[in-house]
Amino acid sequence: MKANIHPKYVDAVVKCACGESFHTRSTKSEIHLEICSKCHPFYTGKQRLVDTAGRVERFEKRYAKKS
Repeated sequence: MKANIHPKYVDAVVKCACGESFHTRSTKSEIHLEICSKCHPFYTGKQRLVDTAGRVERFEKRYAKKS
């Protein structure tokens, strides 16, 4: 293998939008998630609409029927 071509592997903090955070190792020191296993509907069993940055409202506004 070639020397000095691999990125540094450091301790990382993973932060979710729901407030959950945990530690792991990665090439980045901080990772931000929108959905983690603590808030994902598949793991929690609760259906919840996850809307980030108003995507649902923009979709409804764009494709709303004009009356």
